[in-house]
Amino acid sequence: MSGEGRAQVLSAYDVSRETTQALDIYVAQLTRWQTVKNLVGPSTLSEVWSRHIADALQLLALAPDAKRWIDLGSGAGIPGLILAIAGKERGIHVTLVESNARKCAFLTEAARLTGAPATVRNARIEAVIGAEAGADIVCARALAALDQLLDWSAPLLKSGTTGLFPKGRDVQAELTQAAARWTFTYDLVPSRTESDARIVRVTALTEPSPR
Repeated sequence: MSGEGRAQVLSAYDVSRETTQALDIYVAQLTRWQTVKNLVGPSTLSEVWSRHIADALQLLALAPDAKRWIDLGSGAGIPGLILAIAGKERGIHVTLVESNARKCAFLTEAARLTGAPATVRNARIEAVIGAEAGADIVCARALAALDQLLDWSAPLLKSGTTGLFPKGRDVQAELTQAAARWTFTYDLVPSRTESDARIVRVTALTEPSPR
């Protein structure tokens, strides 16, 4: 873990002392579990603050009034569990959807130790998405191409939920692919962590009528 990266991230996102303590617990647990569960790419663990935590924290500013979040394919809790930790003071609750039972075990333990307001759902996305109607935000990071994310999220996006999907340099190709099936309203927000990355913010979605 880079101490310099930690200090820079905490300063850049104005993280409170209580949230800092909880994030430190999360990082310690991630490091401990990584040795047996391989939760994140091994090469990224040393950049956990600058690469993973900062990536998650930037989403909070894009939805300042959102209280109910759902994170698809939560994995190691990025961004979902980090959002729950950092958003606790704002009354945020995050549902973490993950089909891998071992990763769910980590998420459950890390949420308990950090006091994060999160619910872990050990299930496939298709099985639980319908029960999340009314969520303010649906998000996913490094899970699937945009067209697949829209497919999974459609029941929510069609009913007023906003989607926040961080994407890399291939974002334009993913948008083109998704537009072949879906009609959706979106904007691209520059990432604060990578110069060529963007966050796709989807605010409306409809499925085109068959021609």
